[in-house]
Amino acid sequence: MSDYEHIKLSTINRVGWLEFARPPINAFDWDMVREVQRGIEEHLADREVRVIVMASALDRFFSTGADLDVFSGMAAAEMAEWVVMAHNLVKTLRQSEKPLLAAIHGTAVGGGLEMTLHCDLRFAATDARLGQPEININLIPPVGATQALARLIGRPNAIKLLYDGTLISAIEALEIGLVDSLVAPESLRDEVQAYGEKLAAKPPEALAAIRQSITLGGSIDFNDGLALEADLVTGLAGTDNFREGVAAFLAKRAPQWQD
Repeated sequence: MSDYEHIKLSTINRVGWLEFARPPINAFDWDMVREVQRGIEEHLADREVRVIVMASALDRFFSTGADLDVFSGMAAAEMAEWVVMAHNLVKTLRQSEKPLLAAIHGTAVGGGLEMTLHCDLRFAATDARLGQPEININLIPPVGATQALARLIGRPNAIKLLYDGTLISAIEALEIGLVDSLVAPESLRDEVQAYGEKLAAKPPEALAAIRQSITLGGSIDFNDGLALEADLVTGLAGTDNFREGVAAFLAKRAPQWQD
């Protein structure tokens, strides 16, 4: 029996799924955020999992963000604890050595949507509606969106999304770069699974190096980013999989990657 109450974990062909599962609308309370942190850590530690997908187990809701009953009466000191918890999750997501994908459908707002901003690619169902409505309760997004959005969709789009506090369609989200692909709702899971399996077939060290150089390197000085790239390239050259990749290419055969 699963020891999770508010999320579901599963692994299919080396693709690990973490699905929000707190009916009726996947609103986050303290326990649910902690479970997401623990679920991500479990997938990261599992050698069978090569790729992680964040998704929802509910039909019409990806997530409605924080459960406002939690925020009701919350003092500044408690909010500081909430932010520390949220930022620890952000750091775990951004420092992941495994590719992270998001499968977004239905209503996706607030903290749930924020978590996907730290994924590598976001696949959205055509029925998805997305937004960051925190301004409407005199708050700003506390799960790293103020930093991730500007890097992802640029300052003008990011500040407009946060200023407006309204939901946008999946098509609008694609146009501004908030999501990367649109998929028919009935095909979303299968398409994300197929892409995850494609990634899972690639060498894990190179996947990790690409993710680190882009995700971490993109937030530091350019020359520091070059130094990070140099370290990663040098490290890859010392691996058995690098030698296998070169040998397989020269022999015109499929490489046999090691875990």
